[in-house]
Amino acid sequence: MKSSTTISHGNKLSSIFCNLFGHHYVVSKKVTKHIKEYKCLHCQKQVTTDVSGKLSALTPQMQDINSTLEDMYRKRQSRHVQHVA
Repeated sequence: MKSSTTISHGNKLSSIFCNLFGHHYVVSKKVTKHIKEYKCLHCQKQVTTDVSGKLSALTPQMQDINSTLEDMYRKRQSRHVQHVA
């Protein structure tokens, strides 16, 4: 019996497109003013800005860090708004 894997032609073409022309990232989530998460429109690869401002792979560990940063940032922003008013 022959085993085969099914690969979506859209994903295969998308990965070839990204390999030839590069990824087309769009912002998928704003974590803070300076840290954002991005997603490629073609192959759905996810990246985030790291400490040095460069793009790095969005691993589960990085997602957890970004989530914590987002919570801290949101709480800090809400405190500043209350003090101004």
